[in-house]
Amino acid sequence: MIRLTWVQPEDLVGHELRQAAEDGRGALPEVAAVGDRWHAAGGHDAPPRAGASPGPAPEQLRALAGELLDELAAIPSPLPEPSELGEIVAGCPDWPASRPRIRPEPGRVRGAWWGRAAGCLLGKPVEKIPREGIRAIAEATGNWPIRGWFTAKGLPPEIAERWPWNRRSAATSLAENIDGVPEDDDLNYALLALAVLERHGRDFTTEDVARTWLDALPAGRVFTAERAAYRNLLMGLEPPATAVHRNPFREWIGALIRADVYGWANPGDPATAASWAWRDARLSHTANGIYGAMFAAAMCAQALVAGDVGEVIEAGLSVVPPGSRLAEAVRQAVADAAAEPDFERVADRLYARHGHLHWVHTVNNAALLAAALVHGAGDFAATVGAAVAGGWDTDSAAATAGSIAGALAGGVPERWTTRDRLASSLPGFDGVSIESLAARTLALGEGDRR
Repeated sequence: MIRLTWVQPEDLVGHELRQAAEDGRGALPEVAAVGDRWHAAGGHDAPPRAGASPGPAPEQLRALAGELLDELAAIPSPLPEPSELGEIVAGCPDWPASRPRIRPEPGRVRGAWWGRAAGCLLGKPVEKIPREGIRAIAEATGNWPIRGWFTAKGLPPEIAERWPWNRRSAATSLAENIDGVPEDDDLNYALLALAVLERHGRDFTTEDVARTWLDALPAGRVFTAERAAYRNLLMGLEPPATAVHRNPFREWIGALIRADVYGWANPGDPATAASWAWRDARLSHTANGIYGAMFAAAMCAQALVAGDVGEVIEAGLSVVPPGSRLAEAVRQAVADAAAEPDFERVADRLYARHGHLHWVHTVNNAALLAAALVHGAGDFAATVGAAVAGGWDTDSAAATAGSIAGALAGGVPERWTTRDRLASSLPGFDGVSIESLAARTLALGEGDRR
């Protein structure tokens, strides 16, 4: 039997119970009753890192899992964290006014694309390695604090054995192997957002995003919430039901990593960027999963015109409900990073608050992203290095951090560029150059200014 990750019902119940504990439902007696029934039947808790249990479940357990997932879905979260755009805007007292679109400096758009690619590439070989292992590898190869690509050269065998590279990425993302930018979902989604805007323009809908997924995005290249939403689309569900049906990953990082292009297409207009990110995110995410996308898009929009990191983060927070878990986490992370120059101590505090969350959850990674931006203060290497040293979703956090740092600086240092070729499984994009992607992004606003 194929053990397909992220969609088998028996693998989702533990994750949904964990989600319930995070969104305020965990203390409800009806949720506790579901957990008791599940464990009494032999069901397991959520795996800490994996996407599927080792072996197939008995048919009766799978049937029970589906039943319990539907019961849990019918129990609403008591937290004031809306998912509808009108309610989000109403809950943001500092929601910015939409602004006339401007043409950004081309170098800033190129810097954003190259920064995203470089940050992603830096984090790829150590994805899924915990923070302790990342530091051990970096120190053993003279790269601590992290200021350059990871390498296997000079790495002691005992450290390599204890902390093995990400098996899918080492062949293309270690310093000695880099030849252009390898494929990654963090980059595929940026390409996909560009395709949505080129096909459908500024009035694109969530349904347009869904159709573009089905037309261009291979099912095997989607994970967690996106895989659940893809399955739901194929079942005939419509957004926003695609985000909630048997999808315990709806507050994980997937929507945040899809948001940069919506910011780059709206330079200096974080409100519009955030509303576009909402249209995309609601296909697969709710609440803090959506806020993460809006936060990232608003920061990316502001980074193309801003003078410093503080202005960028302020723009990001302006589109997030201030009482949400994500807003609180970001505010605390920003305060920590501003007060403490030693990023390891900052990371210790992040883990003390958010170490219980899955390594690809939105809240912890958004906090890490904000802390890395403040710590880096515009220095590209310090920014992406901190995002990776944080040890959660290394390639995703560093991709967004690199995007913002590259845009702020108007480019990335030459040592952080590669051969100008990006690999992708999306139709029409394999082998595309970063320079051409920047030009296409700039062209989105041509002849359509208000």
